[in-house]
Amino acid sequence: MSKPDELLVDVAALVESEHSNQMSLTVVTAGAVLTGRLAPEAAWRQRVSEVLADSDDLRAFATVFTAEPREDGPPKYLHFHVARILQGSVGIPETGGMYRVAIKDVSAWTMGDFSYIDH
Repeated sequence: MSKPDELLVDVAALVESEHSNQMSLTVVTAGAVLTGRLAPEAAWRQRVSEVLADSDDLRAFATVFTAEPREDGPPKYLHFHVARILQGSVGIPETGGMYRVAIKDVSAWTMGDFSYIDH
């Protein structure tokens, strides 16, 4: 999308203002389907920083994520946690990951997340 969907921007702004991580969302971006829960950017950054700090190889990168967001105005990114990229009948990674997606790159979206049940 060259112009971000105003309704999706409003959803992201509400997640930020309420500091809630309970909004489930599924988006299509660059041909990938991503599903999970939105988190406020500050909470997302904190969690990514913690994961990196626990890694011997990646610890040096943790401080990049502890800085406060620099942007004013409406949100430009969606911050997913417990998220999966859906491919075929599986979600990658199975346990969920941390993803940041530019709102302007979302071509389709729906409320709620999708999961597969193996039979």
